[in-house]
Amino acid sequence: MRRIHRTLFAVLFAAAAALAAAGCAGGGGGSASGGELTLGTIGWTENVAVSNLTKVLLEEELGYEKVELQTLDLGPLFKGVATGDLDAFQDVWLPNNRNYLNEVEEDVELLKPWYKGETKYGIAALDYMNIDSLTELERAGTNEIVGIEPGASFHPQIRNVVFKEYGLENFKLVESSTAAMLAAVEEASSNKEPILFLAWSPHWMNEVYDIVYLKDPKDAQGKFNDSSRITTVVNEDLSDEEPVAYAFLKAVSLNEEQLNSLELEIKRAGQDEPVKGVKNWLEKNRDVVRPWVQAAKEARQ
Repeated sequence: MRRIHRTLFAVLFAAAAALAAAGCAGGGGGSASGGELTLGTIGWTENVAVSNLTKVLLEEELGYEKVELQTLDLGPLFKGVATGDLDAFQDVWLPNNRNYLNEVEEDVELLKPWYKGETKYGIAALDYMNIDSLTELERAGTNEIVGIEPGASFHPQIRNVVFKEYGLENFKLVESSTAAMLAAVEEASSNKEPILFLAWSPHWMNEVYDIVYLKDPKDAQGKFNDSSRITTVVNEDLSDEEPVAYAFLKAVSLNEEQLNSLELEIKRAGQDEPVKGVKNWLEKNRDVVRPWVQAAKEARQ
């Protein structure tokens, strides 16, 4: 079971709502939801976008007092959802994250994919470098591949398989963060300098930079080279204890254009202002989220 205080809060909240409804002529029924939620995040750009969008809508449209976003590495994220310390994590890439999911699958529920586009993932360069394959890395002009957060599923594949298959003993993977990787790409692009980095789509970087996803004739990138599904994992008790949030998370659906435009609004608002970016995006995209909010309202008890 998840943390006891959350269950107690839900019971007390429902009782209070019922009393309030009984004392008001023509009042509607109460809800077992509406307290606090904690969403796990990894800091990846699509995760920042969808989790902050979820936060804004749950708080402003569905009456939640507070939706906290807690940033962790992948392993702790999956474990946190399993134990109930986190209610959900909305950036599960499958099959990439299958090993993490396998460790906790008895204590979580995997929802259907919320991203409706086709993903890309892999080692990339910028077009002015004039390379298009991993076989050409020796003439890339750099022997570093800029990665993202430590714990990213693809990192061991690069170190243990890609480097070996392509004879890249003098290459190294530099772990950093998504923000640091993007800053490195921006600097390299501005100065037309060589850079190798971990890229993926959906992401606004594909709209801003001329990215070349490098061919992999030896299939050393394995499953990471395949199109993935992006979905949400929730604690096994969420549907019973927070039916409104659960229904909302199940209803979330974004295509490539919608997600890229949301990410760009957040980027324009500034790195520390994701909520502002979400609200700017919502001014023109209320029709996109209306079905999600309606599904959540219908789940009220």
